[in-house]
Amino acid sequence: QVQLVESGGGSVQAGGSLRLSCVASGRWISSYTMGWFRQAPGKEREFVTRITWDLNTTYTDSTKGRFTISRDNPKNTVYLQMNSLIPEDTAVYFCGLSPRWSATRPLDYDYWGQGTQVTVSP
Repeated sequence: QVQLVESGGGSVQAGGSLRLSCVASGRWISSYTMGWFRQAPGKEREFVTRITWDLNTTYTDSTKGRFTISRDNPKNTVYLQMNSLIPEDTAVYFCGLSPRWSATRPLDYDYWGQGTQVTVSP
């Protein structure tokens, strides 16, 4: 059974930074695409970024240049470094594991973590 556990969320002021972590167990992530999504109250889960097994990355336009995804396969962990945070980044952030290389849609992912709350105040 695959489990993903996110951590690192919290409350920050606009312009601040947070680093999210997602630790996987039950399967080695080295052969999979790992992604970060977020969901604000009343909204659908939206794509933030993903990193493939061969280190290809893609970002949603609103996070390009501010967020960085990385992976540490020996630690079975994926990270999301978030800089220059704005109030619009407020959401619950989820990591997911996908067997599909591109994997930019929620339905591309087979496993999800429970999420971690990020709140950015003006």
